Amino acid sequence: QVQLVESGGGLVQPGGSLRLSCDVIGRIDSIHYMAWYRQTPGKGRELVADKTTGGDTYYDDSVKDRFTISRDNAKNTVYLQMNSLKPEDTAVYYCHVRAPDPRHYYWGRGTQVTVSS
Repeated sequence: QVQLVESGGGLVQPGGSLRLSCDVIGRIDSIHYMAWYRQTPGKGRELVADKTTGGDTYYDDSVKDRFTISRDNAKNTVYLQMNSLKPEDTAVYYCHVRAPDPRHYYWGRGTQVTVSS
């Protein structure tokens, strides 16, 4: 059974930086697709950034030029580097990973990011 565990969330001041990590625990052939979503109270889950291995990278307009999605293949870890953080970025952030077989996809439990002075 594969499990995703997010970490790195917390309280940060506006303009600050934070790096979220998503550890893939268990056996997975490879990460074909990776993504970060976020959700705020009373709102649905929205896509922040995603990347297909060997393909395109997408960023929501609200985070473009501030956030970067990446991974470390050796560690089976997905990252979201967040710079120039704004109060509007406050949310629970969720990691999503998909193996080459599209039937094998996984979600993390989320990590809280709070941007406040």
